[in-house]
Amino acid sequence: MNLRSGYLGNGPIRIRHSRPTISDRDIASVKQTLRSGYLGNGPTCQRFEKSLARFIGVTHSAAVSSGTAALHLALLALDIGPGDEVIIPSFVCTAVLNAVNFTDAKVKLADINLEDFNLRFDDVTKRLSKKTKALILPHMFGKPADIRNFLKLKIPVIENCAHSVGAKLYGKRVGSFGTLSMFSFYATKMLTTGYGGMVCSNNSVYIKKIKDLIDVDERQDYKVRYNYKMSDICAALGLSQLSKLNSFIAKRKVLASIYDEILSKSNNIILPSGEDHIYFRYVIRVKGDIKKIINRLSRKGIETKRPVFKPLHRYLGLKRCDYPNAEEAYNSTISLPIYPSFNERQARLIAKATLKAVELN
Repeated sequence: MNLRSGYLGNGPIRIRHSRPTISDRDIASVKQTLRSGYLGNGPTCQRFEKSLARFIGVTHSAAVSSGTAALHLALLALDIGPGDEVIIPSFVCTAVLNAVNFTDAKVKLADINLEDFNLRFDDVTKRLSKKTKALILPHMFGKPADIRNFLKLKIPVIENCAHSVGAKLYGKRVGSFGTLSMFSFYATKMLTTGYGGMVCSNNSVYIKKIKDLIDVDERQDYKVRYNYKMSDICAALGLSQLSKLNSFIAKRKVLASIYDEILSKSNNIILPSGEDHIYFRYVIRVKGDIKKIINRLSRKGIETKRPVFKPLHRYLGLKRCDYPNAEEAYNSTISLPIYPSFNERQARLIAKATLKAVELN
């Protein structure tokens, strides 16, 4: 597809599945920090921490080097370690599994809801034990999880907001409900710092502990600490991106409405649940061979993907029948391109090409 002409034909990929949205203002913000001579973790990081905490509606935050680092530190703040169990969904990326494994705690996988791909509450309750010390609750693909029942379980809830910064639930921003929350600012996330992350909480003790764990140099005492600080360069980009986040979300919703309009014509496509969604990913469920559909779209120059490369229970060799919804999602979901830097005409072309690719099955 030629992005200027709108031509849709065979050839190389013309529309990537994911891309950052970078403006001249973003570049100027980074340049200003480079010229300041303060490139490490300093005043710009502090401003970014305060700005995001205020935006989310919490009182304390710590900027770090990645979303994985943020999740690892959130677990350490809760003193999670060997002998403890942490519940996470199976239908999620391996970074969540890695963070738990870094602590030597035991992972307990739970199944998901097919309607929104978020954790299934009744399945989580079956996985609870006396050893359960935390629950990691992702808001998958930009769709907030219904957190109310999870908060009643009397275990710490870590909100995984890697896909959902800016989303609201019951009038509050996600990331303001749990014991702690973590965010990822990877290149193609809702807002980017290149690489980066943040931990937020209304509990100052947790954030103080996290900041101690990432302050590695010139310490009077020794314990294992982690080189997880964010740089001021990354924070400068984050501040600039944060100022545009609401407009990014608005554009994603416009693109999603175009997809909804066109794809709803097919009985072979189930659209994402729209209420409260901010569409980090536009994930559809389809009837048919998703590999063939992805390949058909690729030949038309459109890159689509499985939204989760492989469920965690498959990596861990667990019984597939114990995670039926995660299995169904793995075998039936496709993620379409959706990001602020392509236009509505291109969205219509993508939707029409998807409709045709699905109906060929």
